[in-house]
Amino acid sequence: MIKIPFKNQYINLGTDFYAPAQAAIVENPELIAFNYELASQLAINVDGVVESELAATFSGKHLPQGAEPLAMAYAGHQFGSFNPQLGDGRALLLGEIESTVGDKLSLQLKGSGQTFYSRNGDGRAALGPVLREYLLSEAMQKLGVPTTRALACVTTGEQVAREQLLPGGVITRVAKSFIRVGSFQYFSAQQDLLSITKLADYVIDNSYPECREAENSYVKLLQLVVTGQAELIAKWMQFGFIHGVMNTDNMSVSGETIDYGPCAFMDEFSHDRVYSSIDRNGRYAYSNQPSIGLWNLTRFAESVVPLLADETEQAVEIAKEILNNYISQYETNWLQGMQTKLGLTCLDTAEVSGDKKLIDALLNIMEESKADFTLTFYYLSKLDAVAGDEDAKLLVLFNHSDAMINWLVRWRERLSLEGVNDKQRQKNMLEVNPLYIPRNHQIEAAIRAAEDNNDFSVFHELHEVLKKPFVEQASKEKFTRPPKADEIVWKTFCGT
Repeated sequence: MIKIPFKNQYINLGTDFYAPAQAAIVENPELIAFNYELASQLAINVDGVVESELAATFSGKHLPQGAEPLAMAYAGHQFGSFNPQLGDGRALLLGEIESTVGDKLSLQLKGSGQTFYSRNGDGRAALGPVLREYLLSEAMQKLGVPTTRALACVTTGEQVAREQLLPGGVITRVAKSFIRVGSFQYFSAQQDLLSITKLADYVIDNSYPECREAENSYVKLLQLVVTGQAELIAKWMQFGFIHGVMNTDNMSVSGETIDYGPCAFMDEFSHDRVYSSIDRNGRYAYSNQPSIGLWNLTRFAESVVPLLADETEQAVEIAKEILNNYISQYETNWLQGMQTKLGLTCLDTAEVSGDKKLIDALLNIMEESKADFTLTFYYLSKLDAVAGDEDAKLLVLFNHSDAMINWLVRWRERLSLEGVNDKQRQKNMLEVNPLYIPRNHQIEAAIRAAEDNNDFSVFHELHEVLKKPFVEQASKEKFTRPPKADEIVWKTFCGT
């Protein structure tokens, strides 16, 4: 019997915050993957549990003891347009648990059927988006990026209707919190200050208990949410990740990457790269992500302004000051991360003031040459401080352009300030510059094999490779390669 140590609290907020729900019963669920390592961290006991029982539990067919399923209410700005009621249309919060190190976490099924908030949707998930989210969220965790986690994924044995009939799936995901900016907007739109306060208190108690030590815990909450997003989006940018649908209902207040829909990692670099099929005007393009982060945080600040001070004018000034700090926090995190990627860690010299120009110059040359984002930084990590044979592996990505050759001269001049030997610097760079990322064409290959042929071997092989993104793995060269012309995936899609 599966034992999950539920300590549910969100349900105690009352039905203004959610709608009770039950998962749709599927007859023949089958397990694709179960994250035993994560289960152990969550003190979930699955000793002696067979795969069929895991499949039944994590499809929603058999709910574990202590689960109290519900669909969470929230609103959101979707591509800039406000919808006052969205909510979990295909997700169920099973409840909350406490990890072995004391972290409070939430457990959720996604793709488990209709809820009160489904509107005209079926509440189901096709298998493809389930596999995509499992691969991407677990890859992000191994890259060191704050993210929701994947505990399990299953096939339902049933089909869902999209543009065509597709096999269905359910993913079980874990987060510090599934509270979004849109959760606060939901009550702000109703001018329901009592509920905003209750929600803020819940977030503080479960995600930011250090706020209770501050003079005003809600001011501290806003500060921490802003800081968390600045750090998170800086990390996205450092790995070439594009979320694709940064609506306010897809931004978690816990500072984790959430809702892996039409997201993607870039292959060839472009500042304005867009993959999402629904982002027709590039609102959420790669280069726009930092500013959209601030836009979303401003909506959050608007929602909690009444909690920041008794006088509205004073509260607004407090919010403005905190939001103004976002820009410098993001820029600091981004610059330091990019310096580390380039082996530039000596930060106490006057010359480092030119590091941003050096980094910007590299990105511009990458865009002009259509160089692969991940391989550029990986091959840079292998170079010595003096030009040598290894340069050729990097320069081929740039068609041996004079601009890149000249850039390497500038980079090596900057390295001379470091005082670190090549071996140590290369080791440091290889710890932050992955060789393996979840590339679009490889994810698509895993989805096609699963959906078309019920073959999950491609998924499992890719998943295993992505567990060690920074370590070169024998016989896995194909996972390092950018797509061939006929393999390029230009559009990614939501699972609805």
